[in-house]
Amino acid sequence: MASVILSAISSIPATAALAAPGALAGLAYLNARWRLPVDVHLFRCIIQSQMAFNRREKADRINSFYVLEDHAHDARIKDKTFIIYQGQSWTFKETYDVVLRYAGYLHSQHGIRRGEIVALNFVNSPQFLFLTLATWSVGAVPAFINYNLTGDAFVHSVSVSTARLLIIDPEVASKVLTEQTTSTLKGADFRGADSPSLETVVFTQDLQSTLESGYGPSFRAPDNARGGITARSPGVLIFTSGTTGLPKAAIVPWERKISGAMLIPRWIGLEPVTSKRPDRFYVSMPLYHGTAFLLGFNCCLENATTLVLSRKFSVSKFWDELVAADATVFSYVGETLRYLLAVPPQPEDRTRHRIRLALGNGLRPDVWERFKDRFGIETIAEFYGATESVAASFNLNRNSFSSGAIGQLGLLGELHCSRIQAIVDIDWEREEPRRDAKTGFCVNVPRGEPGELLYAVDAKDIASKYVGYFGNKKASDSKIWRDVFKKGDAWFRSGDVVRFDKEGRMWFSDRIGDTFRWRSENVSTSEVAGVLGRHPAIIEANVYGVEIPNHDGRAGCAAVLLRGVTSPDTPVSEDVLASIASVARAGLPKYAVPVFLRVVTEVVATGNNKQQKHVLRKEGVEPARVGVTGDRIFYLRPGSDRFEPFGGEEWDQVRSGTVKL
Repeated sequence: MASVILSAISSIPATAALAAPGALAGLAYLNARWRLPVDVHLFRCIIQSQMAFNRREKADRINSFYVLEDHAHDARIKDKTFIIYQGQSWTFKETYDVVLRYAGYLHSQHGIRRGEIVALNFVNSPQFLFLTLATWSVGAVPAFINYNLTGDAFVHSVSVSTARLLIIDPEVASKVLTEQTTSTLKGADFRGADSPSLETVVFTQDLQSTLESGYGPSFRAPDNARGGITARSPGVLIFTSGTTGLPKAAIVPWERKISGAMLIPRWIGLEPVTSKRPDRFYVSMPLYHGTAFLLGFNCCLENATTLVLSRKFSVSKFWDELVAADATVFSYVGETLRYLLAVPPQPEDRTRHRIRLALGNGLRPDVWERFKDRFGIETIAEFYGATESVAASFNLNRNSFSSGAIGQLGLLGELHCSRIQAIVDIDWEREEPRRDAKTGFCVNVPRGEPGELLYAVDAKDIASKYVGYFGNKKASDSKIWRDVFKKGDAWFRSGDVVRFDKEGRMWFSDRIGDTFRWRSENVSTSEVAGVLGRHPAIIEANVYGVEIPNHDGRAGCAAVLLRGVTSPDTPVSEDVLASIASVARAGLPKYAVPVFLRVVTEVVATGNNKQQKHVLRKEGVEPARVGVTGDRIFYLRPGSDRFEPFGGEEWDQVRSGTVKL
């Protein structure tokens, strides 16, 4: 569309020169109003990516092993650096050769065959990627286990994967292979009476050295081991975080895995190693998660871009690692950028690096512009969409117009999305879309109002877009909502509360289940955290609702990490407690002002820097329970201008009903 406009301008006759400025001004106005370039750029990227995938499918070369093989045989690419890790590097050809030796190990030592599942429990490392590529090369499917899981959650994840082979990073092995878990994994009935027992391998340094030094047998499985897979076939299993229960294995089909990895580089302009100004993509988020793996490593693989890999995210090492490898792009998730922003400013914050773009999801509005300004980052590429979701939203942000939004659309995008997505009113008691009492159908909320985001799917062929969770039909089916706007239709539930404003921007409000009711009003934890996050003393605010005796609903509680408060013995000044109350009251409706503050000294987050609420919510604010952790509780007593200590005496008064909050 943008090119059509430019062509029209260039064809204006010379006799119309006097009218041209007015026409140009009119077109500029319409372009600004309709934001055509935003849509045209995204649609072009989507179409090109889909066409590229279709060509792969037609050639029966969907498997990503072929991409590495092509790079390794391309004279322009093969000797370029593919992976950088802790001062070491591997070219595309070297990576290919190592992968074939790893494949030889899987084939000869463990007999891994087409269609089998191999569970990998690794901290970030090239070996994790070599094993993944080798698994694909023999036609098998990798399943990524969250290396932070232990005990029942770890055993559950391995069991759900149905893997016959589990390979574990030595750093992880000592934590997960306890006497109890090892006994369970070795149990005759762990994989079922009629199935071979689970093989568990710790990937020791000796094993790694043997394979990478050239002593291991190389093996390139025949093409028929990889052939015949379809767009819907599983490419990888990625587990949910398990913050509301045991983890579920989301199936990532090949089409989604590949199309996304083709789309993102086009969308952000990621330059390959053959470019005059090649990018280097720094990834410190855990590879067991979709952002780092699907939109980090996979983008580099599909686009022939150098991947700079960190073992784990570290605030103290982040910039040093990134600068040492001369990275130009990095990925983030959740509160990552907030943690980087919390470090005291340095004179060289804007000049020591060459980062031009940050790609990720979950960046809070109160951090967005502050991070860009302090570190001199030109572009934030924010996307929204769960690993198992059927669609996503995109926000390529270079100015303040869309700062903080999880997506933005122009006129064309709005017209398209009006057919495939909806934002509906919510029944907060049931925590699901509300149905009209007369029609039985769901109700769209007015533009600008929050509601649950739904995506349309083909009711007759759900699997064309949504394949669900591996081995968990109940959880898979729960994400599909039927008869939403008419009999027979089907929609995917995102589980997220969003709002879509008149300017075509989408804003995240909250996760259903996190929103709570207090004083007969719905409180958005995201909104409260955003306001508190602007307070200069607060590094991070994690907001949730807690049950209080003799009170209806849930009272707001904010677990706050305060600057300078590094231990339970560090005093919290009354001035800070007063100013937090003042900021909250000035920026929030009365019902949304937190009743309690829980002062923490450590971040309570997942391994992917996403806030965890379920443990905090379960512990509540009873001082005797919270005090075990060393955290302190303060409360905003009715009529007080500051948060005050909340101890056993205050708890007894609330519990007995003598004090109402």
